[in-house]
Amino acid sequence: MSPLSTLTRPQKAAAILVAMGKPSASRLLKFFKQEELKELIEGARLLKTIPQADLERIVAEFEDEFTEGAGLLDSADEMDQILNESLSPEAMNALMGGGDGTVLNEYAPPVWPQLEKLDPARVGAFLGNEHPQTAALIVSNLAPTYAASVVLTVEKPVRSEIIKRMMELTTVPEAATRLVENQIRTHVLNGATQKDTTAGQARVASVLNELDKSQLEEVMSGLEEVGASGLEAIRARLFSFEDIVDMSQKARVALFDGLSTELITLALRGTALPLAEAVLSSIGARSRRMIESELGQGSEGVQSADILRARRSIASTALRMAKDGLLELPSTQNAA
Repeated sequence: MSPLSTLTRPQKAAAILVAMGKPSASRLLKFFKQEELKELIEGARLLKTIPQADLERIVAEFEDEFTEGAGLLDSADEMDQILNESLSPEAMNALMGGGDGTVLNEYAPPVWPQLEKLDPARVGAFLGNEHPQTAALIVSNLAPTYAASVVLTVEKPVRSEIIKRMMELTTVPEAATRLVENQIRTHVLNGATQKDTTAGQARVASVLNELDKSQLEEVMSGLEEVGASGLEAIRARLFSFEDIVDMSQKARVALFDGLSTELITLALRGTALPLAEAVLSSIGARSRRMIESELGQGSEGVQSADILRARRSIASTALRMAKDGLLELPSTQNAA
């Protein structure tokens, strides 16, 4: 027998839920937080028999109208049965502390917008250590442009397996999605908040990308001499107009497809033949003839500052398109 004066609030709540019966209790359970559900379970396990009079006093205390039913027996078993019929096996397992101890939490902020703020390579590294089915679920929940930049950082065999499973992916149970979200919070987002240097690397790269090739190499050499860390990550973010010769033909075509002939002509003034040929071979025959004709007239009166701005504009376009997953930069191609 459980004296009313000794009952805790979770025990009283568990008593009312059991008295309501499974259909009504199941609907109410959806509004409880995971911590509250745990307290209800523990409270129900300690309940024995509750007399009807005490039950009515409990109901009155909560200002509710659940006054039906005789004394309650085996409240723990009843509560377990309600939970088992209301929650999925995955949710019950997590709630009861099974598996890896992950607790489902539908009240936490969505992970996907937070995940998309991270460097794609970081997310790609995480996916590479996950089961392809889990990776497919994660990528499917990302914005298309960001998802494309993430899969490009994954090794080709794993990448193909992930995309294959994405094509075959059907409706995923909400409980399974929340389990994956909690894994992301624990293993990706928490680590990112503790020490995430990608934002700083991006800022440094954006500054260095404003330099010309010779200035850039001089600064990077200086950083190497002082033992700066993360230089490889910074190099992966660097791109100058001169790097166009190292791009694939497909990437070059994508880059110059939307650029004006005036901008390309200005950027090509004074360039070496291999670089000029790499650019001209990536555009249409008519545009090429127009540019070659313009270049043949010389560069008299053209300011060198204007030429540099044109080259930086094209390099910035390449960086933006790479970020959006529209082309691959040389550093990305080598990593793949």
